[in-house]
Amino acid sequence: MLKQAIGRVFSNRVVSNSGDKLLLPCLYLPTSSIHAGQVQCAPRSFFGVEDFVDDDNSRPYTYKKEKKPKNPGKKHESFKQRTGAYMEPFTLDVFISKRFVSASLTHRVTSKQVAVAGTNSKDIKAVLKSRSDIPACLAIGQILAERAREADVYTASYTPRDRDKFEGKIRAVVQSLIDNGIDIKVYLD
Repeated sequence: MLKQAIGRVFSNRVVSNSGDKLLLPCLYLPTSSIHAGQVQCAPRSFFGVEDFVDDDNSRPYTYKKEKKPKNPGKKHESFKQRTGAYMEPFTLDVFISKRFVSASLTHRVTSKQVAVAGTNSKDIKAVLKSRSDIPACLAIGQILAERAREADVYTASYTPRDRDKFEGKIRAVVQSLIDNGIDIKVYLD
């Protein structure tokens, strides 16, 4: 039965699309793939290049494969980046808007706020003349220093945000903390 099927295939002649060549029939397995937006159909040979492509079917096996990183997406961290959160566990965060000033000391590892002070709180709001000027910033630094000492925090680090400059009101808050006994390391990039 197989001989009869193969005999029928070989008895028929196949003409190509261009019409100029006469092809002998062979057993082809049509495969299609999309390359550069065009569908290509090619005969698949028994030992053709298609049989020896790598995992993503993009190149033959003879090309040099790229090394894949062990942990993709995570870049190499330096020793300082890995240990900084434990050597300097507390960070200072200062936020100043047109209407109020707030500052907090946060533990890096646990992400818990240890001490918080802001001009929007009821006890500070009543005492201050303005909630966003330099005297308000100095008062926030003093109150934050008292609350930090109550929580046994005596050192912290401060890195200004990209949009902030270390001058004016932000500098007043940090200087007030330093004057009231909290050691602040300022990292300027």
